Amino acid sequence: MSIFEVEGLHASAGARDVVKGVDLTVRSGEVHVVMGPNGSGKSTLAHALMGRPGTSVTAGSIRLDGVELTGTPSWKRARAGLFLALQQPIEVPGVLLEAALTEALAGRSGASQEGDGGQSIDDRLKQEAAAIGFDERFLRRPLNVDLSGGERKRNEVLQLGVLRPKFCVLDEIDSGLDVDAVRAVSGRIERATSEWGLGVIAVTHFHRLLRELRADKVHVLVDGRIVATGGPELAEELERTGYGAYEPGA
Repeated sequence: MSIFEVEGLHASAGARDVVKGVDLTVRSGEVHVVMGPNGSGKSTLAHALMGRPGTSVTAGSIRLDGVELTGTPSWKRARAGLFLALQQPIEVPGVLLEAALTEALAGRSGASQEGDGGQSIDDRLKQEAAAIGFDERFLRRPLNVDLSGGERKRNEVLQLGVLRPKFCVLDEIDSGLDVDAVRAVSGRIERATSEWGLGVIAVTHFHRLLRELRADKVHVLVDGRIVATGGPELAEELERTGYGAYEPGA
């Protein structure tokens, strides 16, 4: 059992204070969903958790299994067991997907370059590609080069399945996906919560992600603060009524 703790987190993007005191505790196998209006700080929160350049933590703590991650570079957070799926995955020309994942696994302390059951990286890639309907011909391309937005999102989840981190942060993994792709991607993440106890923080605008991915808690983020927390029914309510009741001055 692992635990990911965020305490009193403040973060800025450029000179602007965006995240203004967020507390979250996520345990192995749990799914926490963060929803909120545009500009509420959802993506900044996701980037701050992973230490993405351009986002600065100005106060608070980020801990994984009691180890302080605040101030550490992204690669150290990845090595500790944290994974970020980007809203807009970038192209990396000249770097093959298999090579990137092989190096990522090799960089983990004590990690094997094989998957469960002694699988090679190539076998694991094919297995994960089949699980989410990702065309195998894309496995031989440089990372995300000439892929559509939806294919890049599937590629993020494929990497998640190969690397098997302790916790993942999903920044609108469902945006740009058609109905079938959302079902495949969210279903794969849901299975991961039981397969190896993956803990999930999922940033989304839409309840549709939660038809397969079962939320334990839903948090409403407004103006950089969590203003409400509930169960899956809260996501359904937000889709019906919007965020008006949670806006400042409401």
